[in-house]
Amino acid sequence: MLAKCLAMEDIIVEHKKVETACFNVHTRCLTLPLWERASNDVYTMLVLHEISHSLFSPDIDWTEDYKIPQQFVNVCEDARVEKLCKRKYPGSPKSFYAGYKELNDQDFFSIADEDLDTFNLADKVNLYFKVGNFLKLDFSSKEKEIVDLVGAAETFPEVLNAAEVLYKYCKEKQNEETKVNLDSHENPTSGSGGDFGPDDFENQEEGDNDQPESSGDNGSGGDQDSQEEGNQPQNQNGPQGGEHNEEPEVKTMDSLEEALKELVNKNGYENVYLEIPKLELDKVIVPNAEIHNKCKQTWENLLQRTEYTHDHVFGEVDKKYNEFRRSAQKEVGYLVKEFECRKAADSYARATTARTGVLDCARLHNYKFSEDLFKKVTTLADGKNHGLMFVLDWSGSMGDVMLDTVKQLFNLIWFCKKVAIPFEVYAFTNDYPITKFDESGVRDIRLSAYKKKDGVIHITEWFSMMNILTSKVNNKTLETQMKNIFRLAYAFGRHSYTSYDVPMGMGLSGTPLNESLIALHQILPKFQRENKLQKVQCVILTDGEGCGLKYHKEFQRKWETEPYLGTNHISNDCFLRDRKTGNTYSLDCDYYQMTDILLKNLRDNFTNTNFIGIRVMESRDSGHFIRRYCGHYGSDYEKVMNSWKKEKAFSIKNSGYNVYFGLSASALSQETEFAVAEDATKSQIKNAFMKSLKSKKMNKKILGEFIELVA
Repeated sequence: MLAKCLAMEDIIVEHKKVETACFNVHTRCLTLPLWERASNDVYTMLVLHEISHSLFSPDIDWTEDYKIPQQFVNVCEDARVEKLCKRKYPGSPKSFYAGYKELNDQDFFSIADEDLDTFNLADKVNLYFKVGNFLKLDFSSKEKEIVDLVGAAETFPEVLNAAEVLYKYCKEKQNEETKVNLDSHENPTSGSGGDFGPDDFENQEEGDNDQPESSGDNGSGGDQDSQEEGNQPQNQNGPQGGEHNEEPEVKTMDSLEEALKELVNKNGYENVYLEIPKLELDKVIVPNAEIHNKCKQTWENLLQRTEYTHDHVFGEVDKKYNEFRRSAQKEVGYLVKEFECRKAADSYARATTARTGVLDCARLHNYKFSEDLFKKVTTLADGKNHGLMFVLDWSGSMGDVMLDTVKQLFNLIWFCKKVAIPFEVYAFTNDYPITKFDESGVRDIRLSAYKKKDGVIHITEWFSMMNILTSKVNNKTLETQMKNIFRLAYAFGRHSYTSYDVPMGMGLSGTPLNESLIALHQILPKFQRENKLQKVQCVILTDGEGCGLKYHKEFQRKWETEPYLGTNHISNDCFLRDRKTGNTYSLDCDYYQMTDILLKNLRDNFTNTNFIGIRVMESRDSGHFIRRYCGHYGSDYEKVMNSWKKEKAFSIKNSGYNVYFGLSASALSQETEFAVAEDATKSQIKNAFMKSLKSKKMNKKILGEFIELVA
């Protein structure tokens, strides 16, 4: 976050198993090593240095116009960008000072036992602009001009010019030193084998033309063989080869890089950064009309090919649906009342009062004591346009509680219809056969709903979001569709349904909950945009967590020349990176925590949306679920467990959801109406009344909390 704030853009920040930090000015990616021994001062200084490049280093290729070694440009560019960074952020000089002081104290530049006067100018310039506060460096008048030229560079072209001057100066100095060393090496062998005296050295410096052929002179005075030999780097002491023909180096920069590598953790795993894919919704969503047309056709075909009548097949389940619809109206009415009250309270809380400028005659008698004699008007703030998105778990583990979950869903849908709130209901599955037809009319499995590439989370081609209910249809159609879903849920709960009871592809499947959360990144904005909504609530009804995810990864297989794009399991070295919000989430977690991480990512992207979880569970599953979020003991655990024991319901506030409601399947399945036999005893009447009251109390408590979030 420090790097992103300083860079003033959404740069990519990666912590990887690399030896040095670097910033790619083209991809805008800052790669930081896994430092384990770097202090806070050094870490901050190194991040500031790389951010300086992100702010001020241009994305251009200068190597064609300037033949300068990279190190010389780096020395001059480092001086420029750090100077500009200190100018832009007045607090940064302190961080640079502290970081470089620590590096100098620990001899990261390898200069403790060295004579700085023997260093070339590039090294001295590098030291001057990095740790010059802690060293005494002497420059000649010519060298001082070059130092000033480097320090005065404000633009990158000026940096290239200064680097070129610095390089030529160091190259010239190196050649001079090499020539002196060469002459001192050759003079002892230039005579007849006698002693070498001062006079001979002077003659050699004056340029005696009587040099032996082995000196490497390939001028026009030599024969052809000597010329050819002079063009080969065989004589390591000659002008065409040897040490003096090497490029000058900036040894202090190499020393710093090598020393910084010692701060890095070279063990452990390589961090992997993942991104969620952007799905094409038309390849993921099964249209509402298609779902219910398939139900209609399947059940019509069933009645045509069998002796069964409609009442024989659906009489019992339709009767159950009608009974539930009548009994649910009281709860729906309670929801509507709570919603309207909270909306009104919110409007009055945001109301404004203003004077009209018209005298209030009833207050004129107070003119001696008060100046407030004018009539006032109160303006209520406009209410917000609400919308509800429901995501229903269509997995096999929901079989026992599907009917009870659907009942809760229907209560909320009838509430939406009463208060005219748009809604959509999706059921996630990986069993629905979405297919396409090619040009020849042959059916084929659909293509992937996103562009596959390295580092993108994998979504299986069989993942679908079935749009089972919607507010876009009229009341009559909606009633028919709700009855269809009730029939399916009833069949799942009986554990005796066969393939012809449920349309093909609509049977219970796996649990692609995590995939559905990824799809919500496109579904929620689409829903909000189509209905012009200001406030959207997303309700997820499930009995557990989603299956684990994989990600796409390129592998180089020995028998192929091109990389193969396969998949790999998400492990503890993976991070989810969201370029839109700039947040990064560690995926070092258990499988069930992946859902909470994806929910946190959704909440960061849609800050005005409440994500509400509703989990209908059996009593045997409650303890394990509560301990997952509240621990094995403590005040939070005791509070939630007491709520579960007394009311068979609880709410958790520290999960990935804004609120996660837990409801008892057995309590929901009980009849809430107060009904007893005519000959019931006082004890039976009392028990029936307490049972009805307890169930209503549970529903009102949970529904009240729900409406508080929605309103």
